[in-house]
Amino acid sequence: MRARPKRREGLRALLWLSPWIAGFSIFFAYPLASTVYFSFTNYNMFTLEFVGLDNWRYLLQDDRVWVSAKNTLWLVVFMVPAQVVFSIGVAQLLTKLKTGVGFFRTLFYLPTLVPMVAGTVAFVFLLNPVGPVNQILSWAGIAGPDWFGDPSWSKPSLTALAVWGCGNTMVIFLAALLDVPKHMYEAAAIDGAGAWRQFRSITLPTIAPVLMFSLVTAVIYALQYFTQAMIASRVASGATDSAGSSFTPGYPEGSLLTLPQWFFHAAFRDSNMGYGSVLALLLFATSMIFTLILLRQFRKAEEVHS
Repeated sequence: MRARPKRREGLRALLWLSPWIAGFSIFFAYPLASTVYFSFTNYNMFTLEFVGLDNWRYLLQDDRVWVSAKNTLWLVVFMVPAQVVFSIGVAQLLTKLKTGVGFFRTLFYLPTLVPMVAGTVAFVFLLNPVGPVNQILSWAGIAGPDWFGDPSWSKPSLTALAVWGCGNTMVIFLAALLDVPKHMYEAAAIDGAGAWRQFRSITLPTIAPVLMFSLVTAVIYALQYFTQAMIASRVASGATDSAGSSFTPGYPEGSLLTLPQWFFHAAFRDSNMGYGSVLALLLFATSMIFTLILLRQFRKAEEVHS
């Protein structure tokens, strides 16, 4: 008699979980399994031929993969911390302001409303070798670089663009900081704790879940970085889509080539969906590895503070 109620509870649980199971199966499990299958084929959207491990062997020989992987890793290591630190700094500053808080919140959030392509084109114009930024630097006696035309400056320029448009992250941190109990700061001040000690011992542990969320989403976003790098590279190189013109992503000298760009080029421009599936799986595995590392570090930090 006890088996029937348990069975009914199991069926009821499956019924409630069925929307999630259907969504997971249709939008994640099936595409992932299909991608794994296509990675062992030569597939150009019209013909399908099983080639075994040929695509995976070519991955090890493709120089562009390692160039794009290095550039993408650079964005994860430098661009993500820059975004997070700047967002926390601006949010912390806004919590200290007494007047004009609404104006400055709007000012820092406005870049987020600018369309991605338009903002990138404007940034390339501003950082043009003869653009406004270099002209202002010249007034101070500084020779400005060729921001998006020099391989050593192209990725820092993209990082500046990302920092400029991190209004969403700033708003999230601002909400988290405003939820930190003020009496904790008052008690710490009475005990003689300075601003840095209060931030390290009170603010960071309190906003740790929000910080973790922002880091994971920022890392995933950096690993999928496509539009800004592609537009900046195209505009800086002067390439067009006119007849007879050609454009290889990554200008200048492959410094702005990211893994998603090379995946798009291989899968859709070269019509090699089999090799594109390999690159997609590489991106997926990299995202999972970074996410697991961040979650593990977050758990360790929680154990230390608990």
